[in-house]
Amino acid sequence: MLETKDLIDLTHTLAAPILEDKKYPWEALPLIKEFILKLGPTLDPEIYEDKGDGIWIAKSAKVFDSAYIAGPCIIGPETEVRQCAFIRGSALIGSKCVIGNSTELKNVIISDNVQVPHYNYVGDSILGFKSHLGAGAITSNVKSDKTLVSVKSGDEVIETGLKKFAAIVGDNVEVGCQSVLNPGTVIGRGSRVYPLSRVRGVIPEKHIFKDAEHIVPIEE
Repeated sequence: MLETKDLIDLTHTLAAPILEDKKYPWEALPLIKEFILKLGPTLDPEIYEDKGDGIWIAKSAKVFDSAYIAGPCIIGPETEVRQCAFIRGSALIGSKCVIGNSTELKNVIISDNVQVPHYNYVGDSILGFKSHLGAGAITSNVKSDKTLVSVKSGDEVIETGLKKFAAIVGDNVEVGCQSVLNPGTVIGRGSRVYPLSRVRGVIPEKHIFKDAEHIVPIEE
């Protein structure tokens, strides 16, 4: 369940070319900047406007004047970038997304229909189709001891080789308000995280994270 094919629907992101041949999705994180710079000039000028400085914004997107956007960055059709959003660069944002008030993004892939609408920080992460971070939920992308990030699932430990890697959030995931996704977090498709949670490691697909000792299947 840690592999790209099990977490992210690649039909809902322009990042498919750098994800489809990666066993694990975090392997694409170091490639985002260069990919955007190559992809941007090839985008349909009927749909996207070249704003200069490595920034391409869909003509149907709504971007408030107080938002700050640094390149390289692509913002997809019908996406809304709200007041005082802070996009620091290397951000590939899909269509019909909400980038909210004072939300900060850096080196991210944001799939279509994602909502990070209220005071969120998302850095060195990938958010899957229709995922949602509640108000104040953030990703933590660097370990306190500054060592390389690993992904731990039970007794299995996968070394990523990355100093900066926060979270992979699968399709249709709900993350509760004020939660923190610590370095090396992977959340399976359709899972939910309780508000005020401190998440580390792997949450399986279609599970509820109540706390580290209580991760239970969603009853259908």
